[in-house]
Amino acid sequence: MSAIDDGGAGQGWLVRLSRFLRARAEERATEPTDVPSSNTVSTPPEIVLLDAVVSGMPDPVAVLDQDGRVIAFNPQAAALAPALRRGEPASIALRMPELVEAIRAANLTGKAQRIEFSARLPSPRWSEAFVAPIALSAGHGPGRAGVVVITVHDLTPIRRADDMRADFVANVSHELRTPLAAITGFIDTLQGPARDDPNARARFLGIMQTQAWRMARLIDDLLSLSRIEQRAHMRPETPVDLVAIVRQVADGLQTLAQDRDMKVEITAPSTPLVVLGDRDELTRLFENLIENGLKYGASGKRIDIACAAGNTPGGKGEAVVSVRDYGPGIAAEHLPRLTERFYRVDVGESRAQGGTGLGLALVKHILNRHQGRLTIDSKEGEGATFTVRLQSSALPLPR
Repeated sequence: MSAIDDGGAGQGWLVRLSRFLRARAEERATEPTDVPSSNTVSTPPEIVLLDAVVSGMPDPVAVLDQDGRVIAFNPQAAALAPALRRGEPASIALRMPELVEAIRAANLTGKAQRIEFSARLPSPRWSEAFVAPIALSAGHGPGRAGVVVITVHDLTPIRRADDMRADFVANVSHELRTPLAAITGFIDTLQGPARDDPNARARFLGIMQTQAWRMARLIDDLLSLSRIEQRAHMRPETPVDLVAIVRQVADGLQTLAQDRDMKVEITAPSTPLVVLGDRDELTRLFENLIENGLKYGASGKRIDIACAAGNTPGGKGEAVVSVRDYGPGIAAEHLPRLTERFYRVDVGESRAQGGTGLGLALVKHILNRHQGRLTIDSKEGEGATFTVRLQSSALPLPR
């Protein structure tokens, strides 16, 4: 624990703070335990300055005297421990045994302490606390710290990111392992019992081709997601026409529509809907949305695509494209999680349709890069509508 010498030119206010704290301690020592502390020692400007300093800290900060009583704390600390009161023991307000023990250890040893702790309500949160004893003069030492400064840092975003990363790796491993195991199994069969069976060989090769295609598509989606995330901070600046992109994508999916005995009906203005965008990424976005509508909509029916000009709540122009299917719909509890990676409403159905579980995650990240929005409306038995909103641009389309 470092000591701050009384003679330091820039440390005079700390010395005066030290004297104030000693006076407060001596005053409390001479008072009966059942009598509240008096205010015979007025609050010096040093305490006012300390309040100003801790209030400017972004993380929760509290300063305690050598007896563990609260001297100052900022609003963030008050939010973490609402029972904090100036002049009262911090141990009363802190319902975290690990933190109380760290304060005691810092006072006794004169060494800074670092701990991690968690709270489970109302939702899991993780934090780390640094407890630093500071000697305000050479007369202080281990067991006689001038003040103890507590700072708390929220680890929740880091922990959640770690959990998401672990889940992502586990999901990728599983999604690759499944088709790889199927291919390996069929190779073994073709080398053994089915070696001389042309019918079995043709059937197994077809299945292997499907599984290989599934792996290739998963890898392609993962690489696309990685590229989009790397460029997330760079908003595209090229004018593109959303109507032309939507029509091109719909034409490219006509074979799938015919296989599903479905029609794709497009309603769009005769003039372009111009936005600033990456044409390839927006093509991928609408491919995913329209293909989902064809795969999960009701066979024999149609999907409706509506392109229109609109306005944001702030009055700015925007291009709006909605894709509506007439399938079984999506239960309300699934809607908030549809854009999570590898989240599926029906795992078996998704895999049967060749889905990778990354389609809507790609849509979300593409829209984030374009500063757009996605809304999903659905009721069970009534189909689903996916609506994309992008800010309009007045720039001319490139020739």
